[in-house]
Amino acid sequence: MELKSPAKVVPDPDACVVVIDDDTEFRESLERLLRSAGLRARAFASVAEFAGSDLPDCPTCLILDVRMPGRSGLEFQRDLAAAGATLPIIFITGHGDIPMTVQAMKAGAIEFLTKPFRDQELLDAVNMGLARDRARRENDESVSSLKARYEELTSREKAILVQVVQGRLNKQIAGELNITETTVKVHRSNMMRKIEAASLPELCKMADKLNLLPKKIERS
Repeated sequence: MELKSPAKVVPDPDACVVVIDDDTEFRESLERLLRSAGLRARAFASVAEFAGSDLPDCPTCLILDVRMPGRSGLEFQRDLAAAGATLPIIFITGHGDIPMTVQAMKAGAIEFLTKPFRDQELLDAVNMGLARDRARRENDESVSSLKARYEELTSREKAILVQVVQGRLNKQIAGELNITETTVKVHRSNMMRKIEAASLPELCKMADKLNLLPKKIERS
């Protein structure tokens, strides 16, 4: 890796790049490169050292050495997957091979770089990883907020929501729930307002995110 490159990424003070590599000199050079690009970097000599720290509460990307004393980068990738963590990972190695690369990429790594590599290759991968994690966090926050609004609905409003997104008309819903059509209209209006859906298509997307509709059975 050369530090002479003027390669840059868009500075993001609210993001963090975590470097885990047992090579002190290389680890420090990565830190300097990332900081020169306007990125906040935290470096650790091992997976165990990182595990003893608090994970940054912001868009995060991991740069992992494939082989390290103790838990290797690939083993740590499996640990994260088992724990349900979806942090984007960039692997770096001085002695990679095709099976190792395939294993890492199949498990979700966004890049596998073999030394020596260009600064821009790493920074492009970091930018991609941070963008991916930022989108994941925004989606998680959106779904969490949606679930909270859904739980504020009454049981009748929830039932009408499901009927509406299944394409039922007010008259059909009234017959199904044994209530008047006027009552359906009132509950439907309240439901749309409380869940903050401006249209039927938007409500359908919300129902899909909430997994409220029965899954379609695929015919073989």
